[in-house]
Amino acid sequence: MANYKKPRFKDAAFKRFLSVVLGTLLLVSLLVVSLGTNATPGSSGLDEDLSESVVNIQSFREKLNLPKENDFSIRLEKQNRLPPRNIDLYPRLAKDHITIVLYVHNRPQYLRVVVNSLSKVVGISETLLIVSHDGYFEEMNKIVEGIKFCRLKQIFAPYSPHVFTDSFPGVSSKDCQEKDEAGKKHCVGNPDQYGNHRSPNIVSLKHHWWWMMNTVWDGLKETRGHDGHILFIEEDHFIYPNAYRNLQLLVSLKPNKCPDCYAANLAPCDVNLRGEGWNSLVAERMGNVGYAFNRTVWRKIHGKAKEFCFFDDYNWDITMWATVYPSFGSPVYTLRGPRTSAVHFGKCGLHQGQGKTNACIDNGSVNIQVDDIDKVANIRPEWDVKVYQNQPGYKAGFKGWGGWGDNRDHRLCLNFAQMYH
Repeated sequence: MANYKKPRFKDAAFKRFLSVVLGTLLLVSLLVVSLGTNATPGSSGLDEDLSESVVNIQSFREKLNLPKENDFSIRLEKQNRLPPRNIDLYPRLAKDHITIVLYVHNRPQYLRVVVNSLSKVVGISETLLIVSHDGYFEEMNKIVEGIKFCRLKQIFAPYSPHVFTDSFPGVSSKDCQEKDEAGKKHCVGNPDQYGNHRSPNIVSLKHHWWWMMNTVWDGLKETRGHDGHILFIEEDHFIYPNAYRNLQLLVSLKPNKCPDCYAANLAPCDVNLRGEGWNSLVAERMGNVGYAFNRTVWRKIHGKAKEFCFFDDYNWDITMWATVYPSFGSPVYTLRGPRTSAVHFGKCGLHQGQGKTNACIDNGSVNIQVDDIDKVANIRPEWDVKVYQNQPGYKAGFKGWGGWGDNRDHRLCLNFAQMYH
């Protein structure tokens, strides 16, 4: 019996030893995988495990009936999960930083002007800049990848019509065109209130803005826990050097100076104005150039998803002015300074100006005067607030310019609102 038990004891000891070794190897492997998934900011997201992305996307699609994605849109989804760039240059963000979101389309000459203006903004190195692309355009991507003056994150709209060349949200061979009658042509689509069928290049404006808002506030790990203000600018907004410091002042003053103000703006709502030059702050209707608001306001906007998604106008800003803001029940004021800190310089439509010959910029450049007063914060905490009431502009009752009548666009828009909830 003794000779029989002794080998069993050795066998058990060996098994315990083997289990310890295997456990150690497993732990080391997990650590290696963990380090690999937290690679340096410059590492490529194409090395990540595609299967997890596919599973997440498929679950979204099944739950919300999102359009079937192609390989390219799935790759863009993966890119959106990459960590920000330039973390090695800017390892810490300022405690009170205001995240900046720049949404772009395909006007590279415009984008160069905006990026150059941002590089001169005082305090830009303290914050995170998120660039949201309407699809993917190589030249636009290269310009953004060259940014080194702050921490940077890029996101790409994976459901942009520019990503789908032969199916919705892009154009399919079965789609109705212009004023086609679906019954006679046996085509797919619903016309707008003026009898016109959807144009993918046009509807992408509203889709991108809505997707971006939902993604920034509720989808990105960098911002979904952020309750403070986020600044939104576009690729044809020239930003003055004092814009960030002025915005910080406006955000800090707003609770006491204008508690009913929903937002802070860098520029007057009338894009043709440069400010009054008064020694006072200004409260007026919310503009679309350099606007910032917090999560409380976003929740109110998000709660009006149906109003936003079903209003027959392809412009996101007119949709907000004509139906979303009026539904809040009280005037939607924003607080700004008496002198602009941002200028809208675009001379062409959103999907023009891509080439060098039709850049819509005089002599290939933008000549915007920046005085010494525009280089430093020029807002004073002791100033009173002058309120503009009953300003002209789009209001409740305006029926919209159309371009947004297709039921498929309505459903996609609503899906964006539910995608992270």
